[in-house]
Amino acid sequence: MTGLGSIGRRLLLAFVLVAVSSVLVQSGAALIGVDRGVQVALQDDRARIAASAASAGAEAYRQADGWEAADLSRVLAIGAAASARVTVLDASGATLQEGAGSGSGGMGGLGQGSGMGQNAVTASIVVDAVEVGEVRLSFGGNSASGVRNVAWTWIAVAAVVALALAFAASWLVTRRLVRPIRTLTDAARSFTAGDRQSRVTPRAVSRAPGELGELAVAFNGMADSVVRSEHDRRTLTADVAHELRTPLAALQAGLEELRDGLVDPTPEGLAGLHDQSLRLGRVVADLAELSAVETAEMSLRLASVDLAQIARQESDLHEPELRAAELRVSVDAVEAVWVRADADRLHQAIGNLLANAARYCRPGDTVVLSVSAGAADGRPDAVLTVTDSGPGIAVDELPHIFERLWRGRSARQVTGSGIGLALVREIVTRHGGTIGATSVLGEGTTITVRLPGAPQ
Repeated sequence: MTGLGSIGRRLLLAFVLVAVSSVLVQSGAALIGVDRGVQVALQDDRARIAASAASAGAEAYRQADGWEAADLSRVLAIGAAASARVTVLDASGATLQEGAGSGSGGMGGLGQGSGMGQNAVTASIVVDAVEVGEVRLSFGGNSASGVRNVAWTWIAVAAVVALALAFAASWLVTRRLVRPIRTLTDAARSFTAGDRQSRVTPRAVSRAPGELGELAVAFNGMADSVVRSEHDRRTLTADVAHELRTPLAALQAGLEELRDGLVDPTPEGLAGLHDQSLRLGRVVADLAELSAVETAEMSLRLASVDLAQIARQESDLHEPELRAAELRVSVDAVEAVWVRADADRLHQAIGNLLANAARYCRPGDTVVLSVSAGAADGRPDAVLTVTDSGPGIAVDELPHIFERLWRGRSARQVTGSGIGLALVREIVTRHGGTIGATSVLGEGTTITVRLPGAPQ
């Protein structure tokens, strides 16, 4: 019992109480049924014996042509064989003859006018359709006690066996239910104590019945998610420190040189320090923006807006930047495609996608921005794609491009904080949409955004 724990003991007690209640009810029903069955069988048997005695009395009356010389020994023999006291009466109720069976237990005579006990049975003696008398058979009170005793004995044995089996089954079921709970509890305690490798073993999961197995699988998934979150948090901390360290180091070195008089302040030097401060400001602003989006602090002013018009406007705004990067840009967004969204946030997302293309594409590459209406799961949606013919993204890097501060192997050659695409993903997700990317190394990349459609 100590190994079951509190919930195990309660479950076992509940099972045992249910089993005991069931056995008691079944035993009571069995006893009542046996008793009534015995009574009915005895009554039928006694009625049959009385009818046989009455038939023998009628035969004796017929042979003697009356009661005076009738031989009633056969009637008495039938009663003696049934261990019953037999009394033969004539039509007026006068006792003709009586005899006691071995099981009569010293019963007194039933002479004229005597009453019948509850174990007495009568049968009319009929000769030629005329009732000439009756036979009374009084059976002993212990005639059914033997049957009842046997029934009680077997029912008691069956009840004990049933209780033993019920207790054993309850014990096994309780252990089977409690064991995975204890295993899960131990794993949770170890995980809480700092053991991030603590999991419910596959064997324990397979042995856990039904929903308990699903709970163990869910716990393992939750633990994996927590570990990934902690890893992402540590990685983010390291990446933020790295992103901030470079411009801070450059600013510190430049300011120390100016302070110590090692260099003279020149427009070019001050412009470099200003660029480093701008870079530092962009990183901080991007982090603040991403944090606001991820913590649901970003408020969306939803309305029905034309995604194609927003794409055209954002392309016009970024045209100088794209032209400075020597990129050929085309926009395929003629027809209106309506979505329910925050126009400012969509401007921000499309701007980040175009800025990302300008940053990573090579001079002479093409960038195509297109907007079209589609359907997903029988519902209208809007599809925005940004396709470039740039250097592409390696297969092993493609799943990570929407992660915070991830810049890939080209980070040294390209400036940026690695937050733009992560911010785009958060904005799209907040609008109930999806974003994905396909790429072929050396041939280009396509970013696809799907947003739920809306009527105009």
